[in-house]
Amino acid sequence: MADSSKSSKKTDQQVASDFTSYYLQRVTQEFAEDLDKVRTADDFKNDALPLLVNALQQGTALFSPEDQRRIVTAEAAAAKNDSV
Repeated sequence: MADSSKSSKKTDQQVASDFTSYYLQRVTQEFAEDLDKVRTADDFKNDALPLLVNALQQGTALFSPEDQRRIVTAEAAAAKNDSV
């Protein structure tokens, strides 16, 4: 219960930051093979990496602030349960 209240006390900006980190971790796990193919393509240049990261981050806009807070709170609770 304490983790839920901690998450609810986070500012919207803190929740958005935590959610972005979580989202990018999940996206890179789910699309690891595809991202490797893009990264190793002959026409992929290192200066395109920030563009790729930015494009992946845009997916967070699909989630409302309330959904982001709910997901961050749920992940904090799951992490706590995993460490017990």
